[in-house]
Amino acid sequence: MNQQEFTRRVMLQTMTAALAVTATGGVGSALAADPLKLWTIGVAKVGAKDWSAMAKQAGIEIAYSAKSARADESIQKMVVGDGSKLYDALSDNGGGMEDALASQGAVVPLDTSRIPNWKNVLPIYNEGGSAADTIRHKGKVYAIPYIANADSLAYNHEKIGADLNSWEALFDSQFRGRAAMQNDFGPTLTNTAIYLKQSGKQDIVNPSDMTAVEVRGVCQFLIALKKKGQFRTFWDGFQNGVGLLASEEVLVSSCWEPIQIIAARKSKQDIRYGTMKEGHQAWNNIFMLSKGGLARGQDQAFYDLMNVYMSTWFGARTLKGLGFTPQMQGVNEYVEANPDDFDDAAKAEIAERLKNKKARNSVKGNSWQNVFPTHMRDYQDWWAKVQAA
Repeated sequence: MNQQEFTRRVMLQTMTAALAVTATGGVGSALAADPLKLWTIGVAKVGAKDWSAMAKQAGIEIAYSAKSARADESIQKMVVGDGSKLYDALSDNGGGMEDALASQGAVVPLDTSRIPNWKNVLPIYNEGGSAADTIRHKGKVYAIPYIANADSLAYNHEKIGADLNSWEALFDSQFRGRAAMQNDFGPTLTNTAIYLKQSGKQDIVNPSDMTAVEVRGVCQFLIALKKKGQFRTFWDGFQNGVGLLASEEVLVSSCWEPIQIIAARKSKQDIRYGTMKEGHQAWNNIFMLSKGGLARGQDQAFYDLMNVYMSTWFGARTLKGLGFTPQMQGVNEYVEANPDDFDDAAKAEIAERLKNKKARNSVKGNSWQNVFPTHMRDYQDWWAKVQAA
């Protein structure tokens, strides 16, 4: 798809929101010494319950505002609304959002030479790498990756008594009423499509960017199962996902890895995160500097914080605490060099997670996230039918 087509689709998606936006008054200009105003998600921090550890590492002050992971929210706020006035930097999914915001001038190109730790970035982000396009727009870097993963299936090994390595479990009648999926058409339709494609049950070319006919087939598959009572629920939000697994309300659930980790800790049960033989939706989350942030002189503070996100200090802690994939090389070496922060049990846990991530990332059927599939309207319309079934 060319840029003109992409931009047209993005703007069509936000037209309804634009009609509802009224003119807003200007805001006072900020000094460079003001806190860096972040619009991001809570899991973007490590080291403390608040942002103090991150701020200390960066040598700046941080003012945090919470956002969801919904792509449409970022478009409405940053392109149509007053996001550039309110926020110096924001995070979002690197599966089209960097193109959407950059093409509308909401975020600005970045100079990675101002990030000393950029030299350690994973090779997949170098030009020509498998994830290079998730941080670039028209060849220029607009985003810094800070967490990533390949989402999979969490399952209660203690109750099931076996390891699971296929999405088939989610759709197996033996788990009827004890299965859950995410209430988000992006990962749910993509992972279901991966399963249907790799198992030969449906003809699907690209699970990340399906045709209208393919979307219909995937959703009809889910609707038929939902009507039979296969799914206990479609979960919304981190705590909901954790609660379903920890309480044993569900035994199998497609989810983010941190949900599995926290559910296992909370319930003290053997809840595991599998490697699905069919593949997984791979994704990353990225930080971008807003047009307003640059105008307010907050670019140096932004780069200072990005240097923290590209540090092994951050990478080791996000891996240990929530299971996210570090975006830089050298994490194992950092862990070995800091025994006061990582005891033998932590080292073993980190090594096991990295091993499992490598296994998931190597599965042939993996597909990258895509927040703006070509046939977005079909995705939305058919997902509404899944929800209503």
